[in-house]
Amino acid sequence: MIYVLGHKNPDTDSVASAITLSALKSELGFTTEPGILGPLNKETKYILDYFQVPYPRCIKNVKTQIRDLNYEQVEGIEPTKSILYAYKLMEEKRIKVLPIVNKEKTLLGIVSMKDIAMGLIKGDYYHLETDIDNISAALEGKLLTGSNAKIKGTISVISYYYKTMIKDQVLHEESIVIVGDRYDVIEHAIARGVKLIIVTGGKEIPQKYLTKAKEKGTNLLSVKTSTYATAKLINQCNYISSIMKTKDIVTFHEQEYLDEVKEELIINRHSQYPVVTGNNQYLGFIGRRHILSPNRKKVILVDHNEYAQSAEGLNEAEVIEVVDHHKIGDILTTTPIDFRNMPVGSTCTIVFQLYQEEKIPFTQNIAGLLLAGIISDTLSLKSPTTTNLDIQAVKELTDLLNLDVEKFALEMFKAGTSLEGQSIEEIIYKDFKEFKIKEHKIGIGQVFTLDIEDIFNRQEEFLEYLKDVQQKHNYYLTLLLITDILRNGSYLFYKSKEPRLAANLFQPEARQGVFIPGVLSRKKQVIPQVMEAVNNLYLDK
Repeated sequence: MIYVLGHKNPDTDSVASAITLSALKSELGFTTEPGILGPLNKETKYILDYFQVPYPRCIKNVKTQIRDLNYEQVEGIEPTKSILYAYKLMEEKRIKVLPIVNKEKTLLGIVSMKDIAMGLIKGDYYHLETDIDNISAALEGKLLTGSNAKIKGTISVISYYYKTMIKDQVLHEESIVIVGDRYDVIEHAIARGVKLIIVTGGKEIPQKYLTKAKEKGTNLLSVKTSTYATAKLINQCNYISSIMKTKDIVTFHEQEYLDEVKEELIINRHSQYPVVTGNNQYLGFIGRRHILSPNRKKVILVDHNEYAQSAEGLNEAEVIEVVDHHKIGDILTTTPIDFRNMPVGSTCTIVFQLYQEEKIPFTQNIAGLLLAGIISDTLSLKSPTTTNLDIQAVKELTDLLNLDVEKFALEMFKAGTSLEGQSIEEIIYKDFKEFKIKEHKIGIGQVFTLDIEDIFNRQEEFLEYLKDVQQKHNYYLTLLLITDILRNGSYLFYKSKEPRLAANLFQPEARQGVFIPGVLSRKKQVIPQVMEAVNNLYLDK
């Protein structure tokens, strides 16, 4: 699985480019899933609903999980298999630990070679609980009378003198008799109604004894092995459940993160640990060697290429591709990757070009999402970031959709810019990004709205919250741009550790709520201005 992810605080361009690029990769034969790193804003929800596209799944992080590992696919066996069956399977396939599961693959216990060995040394030699099929398979026997019944009883290897056996009442209904071709013993055992008679040596049994066994309902099994060999092997015909370990089993859930279980793997000295699902279904085994070279989640980044703006745990993932229209950030890879970075107004413009390059036709919903992403990020082609490539993409997509693009854009912005019912925190973090200039962290939020009056009615609350944001994250400068699309400019609110910085930003006046005409783009207009102001302060020093 390849995850296609936009940045934190997802906007329409980020979400639309993730969905459309994921769809393109799927057309090219890759298994992909688009994801978001936070809640969708109103504008993006409007777009997805308009074009009837399902909301992407919110992906909390891309840390390596147990399920990402190439754990060993050891097939489990049911608890009614014999110990001998388990041993032969483990020996044949060189299995160190064998999972015991039911028909639904629920993990019931585990068995190791050590458990089998200790069972042979310290096991119960006198009692047997199994079924006739297990005994017949282990001893290569032939069932002469009876059926595959469950057998639970006491093992009796008849070595007694016949009269002693009668006198001491050795045999009873719970007896499992092992005997050679001693027909007097066989007849007596049938009469006593024993559970099972195992006749050793492969001798043919006279018909009259078979008839008596059938009439009495006695199970009669003929085996080729000697009485000694049969007695030696019978204990291993017990159900494997009789020796399986069920307590204090260290298991790992497939959703657990590798960095959380490493310590457990190191502390415990077991060689293998079962991996299970949420309802305890067995999946496989992992060991220490699996954590030394784990598989990492594969990720394609769109509309960003910086760790601070990306998914938590990205350093544990494998970034295989980047499609972006921002400045080059700090993403590091160990191998060469596809990196498409273009100075255009929207990531969706780049994805539009990728579709054309691959000659993959646009469906209506894909074309709609691409159009919406470009319109959103270029403010309906009014932003200074707009390029001829953006304009051409919008024209071709509009023709394909047969859509009134101006009306569509207005409805989209209306849906997306309403601040009704939103808290100060929600507004500030609606589209908030962190940047690093020299050694300083800068936080810049941007809100597009037509409801400017509501902002100024709550100005003091905004400023107080900006102060909290700055202190919490130790920002050198915290900016909030309230962008008015109709007036074609932005109102500026800020908190700064360096008072001179704000004064140097937008001349000639730097006061709270000042309107800066023509400022629409954080990337092309605000960031360069901030960088210049910071550099000027360094020069002044």
